[in-house]
Amino acid sequence: MSKKVKGKLIRVQGISDLCSGLTVEEAGLFVGSSIVEEQDFVALRTQAPSGFNLPCWGRVSSVVRRHDEVCPACCICCACCWVKGCFSGGWLLGRREIPSTVRSIHQDKILALRQQTQFLWEAYFSSVEKIVLTTLEIIQDRIFKHISRNSLMWNKHPGGLFVLPQYSSCLGDFPYYYSNLGVKSPSKFTAVIHAVTPLVSQSQPILKLLVAVAKSQYCHQIIVLWNCDKPLPAKHRWPATAVPVIVIEGESKVMSSRFLPYDNIATDAVLSLDEDTVLSTTEVDFAFTVWQSFPERIVGYPARSHFWDSAKERWGYTSKWTNDYSMVLTGAAIYHKYYHYLYTNYLPASLKNMVDQLANCEDILINFLVSAVTKLPPIKVTQKKQYKETMMGQTSRASRWADPDHFAQRQTCMNTFASWFGYMPLIHSQMRLDPVLFKDQVSILRKKYRDIERL
Repeated sequence: MSKKVKGKLIRVQGISDLCSGLTVEEAGLFVGSSIVEEQDFVALRTQAPSGFNLPCWGRVSSVVRRHDEVCPACCICCACCWVKGCFSGGWLLGRREIPSTVRSIHQDKILALRQQTQFLWEAYFSSVEKIVLTTLEIIQDRIFKHISRNSLMWNKHPGGLFVLPQYSSCLGDFPYYYSNLGVKSPSKFTAVIHAVTPLVSQSQPILKLLVAVAKSQYCHQIIVLWNCDKPLPAKHRWPATAVPVIVIEGESKVMSSRFLPYDNIATDAVLSLDEDTVLSTTEVDFAFTVWQSFPERIVGYPARSHFWDSAKERWGYTSKWTNDYSMVLTGAAIYHKYYHYLYTNYLPASLKNMVDQLANCEDILINFLVSAVTKLPPIKVTQKKQYKETMMGQTSRASRWADPDHFAQRQTCMNTFASWFGYMPLIHSQMRLDPVLFKDQVSILRKKYRDIERL
């Protein structure tokens, strides 16, 4: 809009699609372009309180701060700190009124505006690619209004580019808005067990695992994804359980199929398991209760890490026990089922084809994806290090861990994935969550997850 103030023409434009959810007080409008006479601009810039930004007229990619410092992180939306000064009750203010109005903003509000500015910059404007994608997504929202994103999806982390409206237009179907909506995390999970070995014995690890998981008070159902070359076992070969057991035969029988958005998954929480994983019912229960507090993250047991190899100038992968980690493998992990949809529909076919050809690295790729979306590390629970059944036959497909090429392939995957994302999204963490009273010198009867200490 345009308005003359004391003979001076000031034009202000807003990006309503990104900012309609915020009021002027919340700095939800951006100054896309401002045409102010030079003397007004100089006056505003020199009278501005320290730390406030003012966009240059006619240039979106430049920002002038007080003392002529350049602020690259705020080059699009630095006007957030000025918007209250530009607007007051819907009226534009003259240049003499702006500095005093700006000074009245509390420092906490300034910090919040800067944080929001930083988020919007990184989410939508930090590269040409993001600007183009943002533009295309806004156009799509305007064309297909019945599945368009609302203002909260655009203005709250992780942002509109990671929240795909084709999955759902309901905020409660995504793990990022539970606190905004005041709703609790899901109370049940669906276990998905990836099976690649024929069922030849009633003592096989998959049957023990199935029984242990079915006893969990939080288990809604169990899905066995049969990616084995042999035919499906007869129904009587599976143990009787208190929860439904659904066996799905994989059509393509590739590694990426474990992250397909199956309609059979009836809960938002997914417990992903390898067939040779060894977990007790208590361990399953504890991991799920932790995930309920961090529903946007991967929570689980087997932890791995990455590092930069300066000699080879490439990223490295390690399974050594160290003081930090950056991945939790999906052989025993819980996450939101939305990540199945993102894995299938957001990631390029080239990365998924690489995973399928190698029959490896699918757990690394989903860790890359979740960390890129959340900007947070996964969460490891308890001190458990060994989570695989050591009695598995070395001739099975599940013994890929013993393949000498397995580790080298994972190193290659790390660098290929980082190249596609354009940076390394994995984040190191030194946090491990144990039950309260874990290893404390109190009666074992007072401990809720007492069995974990005996494992």
